[in-house]
Amino acid sequence: MSDTTSPPSSNPRTLNIEALKAHVLSHKIDCALWAIRILSLFFALGYLIPIFGSAYNFYYKVLIANAAISALRLHQRLGRVSLSREFLAQLLTEDSCHYLFYSLIFLYVPPFMCILFLLQLKFYLKHT
Repeated sequence: MSDTTSPPSSNPRTLNIEALKAHVLSHKIDCALWAIRILSLFFALGYLIPIFGSAYNFYYKVLIANAAISALRLHQRLGRVSLSREFLAQLLTEDSCHYLFYSLIFLYVPPFMCILFLLQLKFYLKHT
């Protein structure tokens, strides 16, 4: 049997920063959504295990991050805002509008772990 070994490749796989930049520039809102979702998960963990700061602050950061996610998703789905009955009807039928209201309402409530659990559970159930 002959020993056939291929020579090692001279081009090891490298990180293509230019392709990443192009992707981020072409999908700005999607990339922002994922970045905010990752921050939201980090803030939720910071609330559960408060080693980086105050759990009280992390609670409100999770709610604000979730409100930002919901607002960006509404922007993606609805586009331009118009003051009409049809637009308002379409706005109120979107689930992102309900999550936005949910986050804004609970900003005025003292921290409660069940609220954060529901927010993070929504994220996991939507992306499985």
